[in-house]
Amino acid sequence: MCGIAGYISNKFSKCDLIKMTDVIKHRGPDSEGHYFNLEKRVGLGHSRLSIIDISSSANQPMKSSCGKYVMVYNGEVYNFKDIAKELDSISWKTSSDSEVVLEAFAKWGVEFVNKLNGMFAIAIYDLIDDKLFLFRDRLGIKPLYYYNDENTFAFGSELKALKKLDLNKSIDYSSIYSYLHLGYIPSNNTIFSNVKKLSSGSYIIFDNNKNLQEIKYWDSSNIFSKDTISDFDYAKNKLDTLLKDSVKKRLISDVPIGTFLSGGTDSSIVTAIAQKVSSKPVNTFSIGFKEAKYNESEHAKKVAEYLGTNHREFILTKDDALCELESIMDNFDEPFADSSALPTMLVSKMARKHVTVCLSGDGGDELFMGYGAYNWASRLSKPLFWNLRKPLSKVLSYSNNQRKRAGLVFNSPKINWKSHIFSQEQYFFSELEIDDLLLKPNSNSIIHDINILKSGRELSKIEQQAFFDLNNYLKDDLLVKVDRSSMYCSLEARVPLLDHNIVEFALNVDDNLKIKNGVQKYLLKELLYDYIPKSIMDKPKWGFSIPLDSWLQNELYFMIDKYLNESVIIEIGLLDPTFVKELISNFKNGRTYLYNRIWNLIILNKFLSK
Repeated sequence: MCGIAGYISNKFSKCDLIKMTDVIKHRGPDSEGHYFNLEKRVGLGHSRLSIIDISSSANQPMKSSCGKYVMVYNGEVYNFKDIAKELDSISWKTSSDSEVVLEAFAKWGVEFVNKLNGMFAIAIYDLIDDKLFLFRDRLGIKPLYYYNDENTFAFGSELKALKKLDLNKSIDYSSIYSYLHLGYIPSNNTIFSNVKKLSSGSYIIFDNNKNLQEIKYWDSSNIFSKDTISDFDYAKNKLDTLLKDSVKKRLISDVPIGTFLSGGTDSSIVTAIAQKVSSKPVNTFSIGFKEAKYNESEHAKKVAEYLGTNHREFILTKDDALCELESIMDNFDEPFADSSALPTMLVSKMARKHVTVCLSGDGGDELFMGYGAYNWASRLSKPLFWNLRKPLSKVLSYSNNQRKRAGLVFNSPKINWKSHIFSQEQYFFSELEIDDLLLKPNSNSIIHDINILKSGRELSKIEQQAFFDLNNYLKDDLLVKVDRSSMYCSLEARVPLLDHNIVEFALNVDDNLKIKNGVQKYLLKELLYDYIPKSIMDKPKWGFSIPLDSWLQNELYFMIDKYLNESVIIEIGLLDPTFVKELISNFKNGRTYLYNRIWNLIILNKFLSK
C-alpha cells in the first residue's frame, strides 16, 4: 500500500512534487520516488509501503519494458500472478504486482482494468502521446482526488497532497449541506470546489490539450439480474466458495499479516476463513475501553480462543483515546463526523507493532442487510404507516428513548427518502432542519437518491436502501475511515467481503435470505455457524464506537465552548447562532442523543476556523 501524487502543469517544480509525497509519507514510509519531466510539465510521486516483493527493484515510479509508460500505483491486485501468465512475453524484473499492472496496461490499454481483482488507485503517464490515465477500483476502496482548472491538473491519494500546491481551493458550500445531512461529503465531491474524487469503478484520460474524459468501466447498478437467488443451500455454498477464494487471495503477502477481530459477524467470518485456509495461526487484534458498555474484547477473545488464533487485545483508558481524538479527525482533511475513526485508528496503531497488513470485515452490513435502517425503509414504504406518520411521530416524541425517531417519521420526504433514513438513523440533520440551521440554505445540494435505471428487476425498498448505503455510506464514510485510520499508522487494510465477485453475487441474493424471521444477515450468519458455534456468536449487535455522548458532556465539553460559541458562529457566518444555542441547551439539559449533531458541527467549525 502506498501514497501517490502528481501533476501536469508548468506552475510547479520537482520541489513541489517532493512536498506532495512527503506529506503522505505515512502511507508509505519504506521508500520514496519521483519522476519529473520539465519539458512535458509532468511530475509523478510515490511513497511506498512494501508488501509484495519488498526489494528496491519494485520501487516506484516504474517504467514499462517498452519505455513508453511510467506509473505510480497504490493498492493490491490479488490476481496478478494469473494476469502475468497471460503476459508470457515479458522478462520480469520483479515479483511484484506493480510490474504486472503496468505491463498489462502496456499490452491491453485501458481495458486492462477489467482484468484486475483488487483495490487500487493507479496513475500511468504516456510519454509519447502526452496522456495521463487515472484508474480507481470498482468499490472505491482506495482513494484518489484530483484538481482541474485551465492551468493545472493534479492528483493525490489524500487531499493533503493537493493542499501542498498553490491551487484555487475555495470552499464548496453545497458540500457542507450534504455533510450536515450525512456526516460525510458524498459522491465525487469534496469540501473544495475544484477538487473531486475519481468515481469508483472509473478511469480518467487527461491529455496535453487539457481534455478530460471520465469513463465508467464498472457500474453496480448494471449487475442486477432479472431473478434473485432464493435457494438457501445453493446460496450458502456459493458464498462459502467465494469467501474462501477472496480471503485466500488477500493473505498473499511478503510481510506479517493479521485480521481485525471485534467478535461481530463480519470480522468473525473473515477471521474464521483466514484461519482455515492459512497454514499457521492467524494474528488477530481487538481493542476495548475500560467502560464495559464499549468493551467487546471479551467476546472477541472467546472467538479467537475457539478458532485458535494468535490473539492480542488492547484495553484502552479514556485518556489513551482522548489524547488522539483531535489528531485523527484532522487527518481526514475535510469535515468527517464518523467518530468511530478513533477506535479504528487505535486498533490499527496497536496492530502495526506486529503486522503490516490486516484484513477487515467491512461490507457485510450493506451486502447482507445488517442495519436497522432497513426496517425503516420497509415501514415507510407501507401506505398505512405513511399516512399515520404525523400522529406516530407525536407519540414517539413523548418517549425519551424514541424521541429522535419522531423526526425520522415526521420529516420523511417523498424524494431523497433513502438519504433521509440514513441521516436520521445516525441522527444528523434532516433537510428541513438544515434549511433552518444555515443562514443561506442551498436545498439543491442534498445528495439525491440513486435511481436504479439499469436494474434488471424492480428492487424492494429494503434493497434500495442497502444499495444506497453500498454506493454512499460504505464508499464515502466507512472505507474512507478504514483507509485513513489504517494508513495513518502505515498499516494496509484489506476487505475480503468487497471482492467484486462477492458484491455481484450478494446484490442478486433474495431479500428473504438476508433477513429471515427478523434475523438480519441471515445467510452470512448461517454460513458463520459452520465455522463458529451459534452459542458463541449469540450476542447483540454493537457498533465499533466510543462513548462520545458522555465525553462531550465532560472531558470534551471544551470543544463545544471552543468551536460552537456565539462569537465563532458569527465570525464564520454559516450557521444560525440561535439554532446552535438551542441545540447545545437541549443537549446540556438531558437530550444526550443529540451528541452526533453537536459533534457534526464541532468538526465543521473546527475545519472552517482554520
